Amino acid sequence: MPKNTSVAAHLRRLLDLLASGAPAEDFGAVATEARRGGVGGDDLAEIEQATQAALRVRGALRQHQRREAELTALFDTAGDLAALRDLDAVLRSIVRRARMLLGTDTAYLTLPDEEAGDTFMRVTDGSVSELFQNLRLQLGEGLGGLVAQTARPYATPDYRTDERFHHTHSIDAGVLDEGLVAILGVPLLLGSGSGGKVIGALFAADRTPRTFSPDEVALLCSLANHAAIAIDTAKAMTDARVALAELAEANAVIRERSAAMQRAEESHDRLSDLVLRGGDVADVAAAVADLLEGDVTVFDAGGWPLTPTAHGAGGTGTSGTDEPKGFVGTDGTDGTDDAAALVRAAEESRATAHAVVHDGRWVCAVLAGQEMLGSLVLSGRPDLDGPDRRLFERSSVVTSLLLLLRRSVAEAENRVRGDLITDLLTAPDRDPAGLVARGRNLGIDLNRPHLVLVASTDADVRDRLAGAAVQYLFGGDGVSAEHAGTVMLVPDSGATPGDAACAAAEQLTHLVGAPVTVAGAGPAAGPRALADAHAEATRCLQALTVLGRRGAGGSAGELGFLGVLLGEDHDVEGFVTATLGPLLEYDDRRGTQLVRTLAAYFGCGGSLTRAKEELHVHINTVVQRLDRIQAILGPDWNSPENALELQLALRLRLLSLS
Repeated sequence: MPKNTSVAAHLRRLLDLLASGAPAEDFGAVATEARRGGVGGDDLAEIEQATQAALRVRGALRQHQRREAELTALFDTAGDLAALRDLDAVLRSIVRRARMLLGTDTAYLTLPDEEAGDTFMRVTDGSVSELFQNLRLQLGEGLGGLVAQTARPYATPDYRTDERFHHTHSIDAGVLDEGLVAILGVPLLLGSGSGGKVIGALFAADRTPRTFSPDEVALLCSLANHAAIAIDTAKAMTDARVALAELAEANAVIRERSAAMQRAEESHDRLSDLVLRGGDVADVAAAVADLLEGDVTVFDAGGWPLTPTAHGAGGTGTSGTDEPKGFVGTDGTDGTDDAAALVRAAEESRATAHAVVHDGRWVCAVLAGQEMLGSLVLSGRPDLDGPDRRLFERSSVVTSLLLLLRRSVAEAENRVRGDLITDLLTAPDRDPAGLVARGRNLGIDLNRPHLVLVASTDADVRDRLAGAAVQYLFGGDGVSAEHAGTVMLVPDSGATPGDAACAAAEQLTHLVGAPVTVAGAGPAAGPRALADAHAEATRCLQALTVLGRRGAGGSAGELGFLGVLLGEDHDVEGFVTATLGPLLEYDDRRGTQLVRTLAAYFGCGGSLTRAKEELHVHINTVVQRLDRIQAILGPDWNSPENALELQLALRLRLLSLS
């Protein structure tokens, strides 16, 4: 083969090796083959020079390929940052690319813990040691601590023997457990120059000795810069999300407060309009029930209702349902215990200056200064929130204003009505027609049947009784007046005298704070009849006092034979019927002689022998009849008190038959 042809073949061989990316040792083999083939002199020198040039070209190509791979990785990382959704995913991608591009056994990233004052492993790739993955470094400790402290990259071919770093037991134990030898660490910097801030560090490490080139350091620094951007971007996005959430929350609060202010303004206007138009307490209760969508009742200071329950849209009843004077308890009792509990809840509300919850209902004290006028009770709204609660509390102020106005009017009217009552009791026959006319002008129809109550209490608290009577009658059409050391009350009630007296005694005792005894009479119509009823009630009051029934209520009809003596009409027939009625009915139905036997028994001083002689029957018959009387009248029929009433009834019956 010609010489030039031989040289050209070897040069083509070098080009083929470049094109195929052959290893460096294959290029050296070309010159060796040429020498063996007899090529020498200038031709061999030319082939050797061409081989060196081919190796340089190969190195340049390899470097360009590596740079291309690095740039591709950086572009991919930038793309990840542009589509940042999950910070951990981006950081794992950066650490994984660092390990791949540098060809190391492991790569990891550390971040500072501001609360603990050290740094911790955030992301690792290729790590197998749990001890290493949980490693924490203080500033200045180990290679990583030095990177974080100085904000400069550091590399070591063998960390275990490198004395440039401050070795600690925990760090050396973690590195040894992972088996790391060569380590390269670069800082995660935000900003440049002296103003840059280290927010972490990125590392690549091998388990065999290795020297990291400047290009590898630069590549890891580029990845670290991207990681710093990712962390800062994520923090900015987190801060933005937090700010947006806070802004949304603030807007919601502003809207809520604005709506509450608008509602409070509308409520204030509505309640003010009620007052200006002369609305009553019941109108306020209805308005509050409508505004709060619940059931509202106004109670007096004793825990008894002043208004029917007003039902709002969210209430549980029917609007306009009237309720009796006298609260009915939730346990089915007469409401005394529940009223007392309501008073305690109102006292708690006064002490806290806010509405309180009692038995599932909201209770707000209605005050005039520190004086308890009553309470406002809302049910059906267990979840009363801040604005609605404040509205409920403000409505108690309007209620107190109306109650004060009503009480002032009532006191003024009561003084005028008191003059009428005084004239009625002292001179009922002087001008009956004039008394009736005066009463009609004051809203009292004296010709309509009325109950008459007379109340008294201890001398040291007697001055409280008149005011308590006004408060007790407050909200109705009743009237009261002081007379001869007692207080007369004419309530607007359809109850019996005894029931009305008992109810008044209970509530007046609570209002006065001391026992109040009340006697009732009537109903009576007309000046003279009302005066007589007052006299009867006064005598009954004296009897209650003598009998030791202080703080109780009653009427002449409930006092047995004392009622016959005290009553103005002396209802003898009613007393006889009430006392002997069961025996008389039994005799009529069975044809027996129980009443005659009872009269004989008492007439013989309780002697069975004398009674059987008077009745002309066997003594066993007398005993059997007395047993039947006991079965009908009860086991205590022969007690001194009952025996006295039976004997009196027998005498009165005998007189009526004669």
